[in-house]
Amino acid sequence: MSLNKTFTICCFWAVVSTVQAQQASIISLQSGSKKSIRGLSVVNNQVLWVSGNAGTVGRSVDAGKTIEWMKVKGYEKTDFRDIEAFDEQTAIIMGISEPGIILKTRDAGQNWQLVFKDTAKGMFLDAMHFMDEKRGIVVGDPLQNQVYLAATIDGGESWIKTTHDKAGNLNVNEGEAFFASSGTNIHLGNEIVFVSGGKRSRLFYGKQQLDLPLVQGKESTGANSIALYRNKKGVIVGGDFSKDTISAGNCALFTVSKDIKLSTPLTAPHGYRSCVIYIDQHKLITCGTSGVDVSKDGGKNWKFISSVGYHVVQKAKTGNAVYLAGGDGRIAKLAW
Repeated sequence: MSLNKTFTICCFWAVVSTVQAQQASIISLQSGSKKSIRGLSVVNNQVLWVSGNAGTVGRSVDAGKTIEWMKVKGYEKTDFRDIEAFDEQTAIIMGISEPGIILKTRDAGQNWQLVFKDTAKGMFLDAMHFMDEKRGIVVGDPLQNQVYLAATIDGGESWIKTTHDKAGNLNVNEGEAFFASSGTNIHLGNEIVFVSGGKRSRLFYGKQQLDLPLVQGKESTGANSIALYRNKKGVIVGGDFSKDTISAGNCALFTVSKDIKLSTPLTAPHGYRSCVIYIDQHKLITCGTSGVDVSKDGGKNWKFISSVGYHVVQKAKTGNAVYLAGGDGRIAKLAW
């Protein structure tokens, strides 16, 4: 064999290997149960926690190979739509409605302590976010047309309801609320940032409030999830969950400066999406009931990689593993 031919073959396989390495795929780890999972928190490459309906919490310490499932005693009918895990022993779960509750475990789920409860009529908690192990915030559907917020500064041991003066006027329109679809419609950082949906869909960023270029006007439409990268830029996803294969009006991009600048992607995700996260500065992943998309250019263009539906996706706080969870107890991992 000539040197030129050998060189050509080597180059060919190098290109093939590079292309294969760049292809994203979803690897299923668990499925087949009746659990609907919307809460997901990934501590590191090995440890992840999930939460869902019927008082369900799951924990894995071996990268999802095995899941320890548990029912939270006394809350067997509660829908736990969000979870925040700090290590393999400590986690906080959020139960959504009448009453809205938050529970904390320090012993891997053997015991849970009630750390927050609100019995107000119409109470419905939607999502929570922690910026570190001490400071966190939870958002709920509006009461008396006011956004419902509660905050903690002691790792969820106690919570204080707040209107957050820095956010200015937190009145919402009739039919404007928040989706408890993935626990990711609020972000706590330099500012409290969250997105609304329903008959009106907006971005609340500190004192700035902007109408979003997303489909809106019905209870099933609007923003579901927001992701920020180092408080400099962000991506918002949503759409219409009653028509989950329609791509129009399901994604918006924004940059953060003195004023927030909104734009739309060149190629949108393929349908309604309930969650979006940054993997790094340029790579993102988004999921919803009609499938999963990834972007390699900061959200400007999206590629459809799976038609299997998931509610939520999260990256390890320490590490690079990315996991997804959804209906029928589905838990999966992103390979990239």
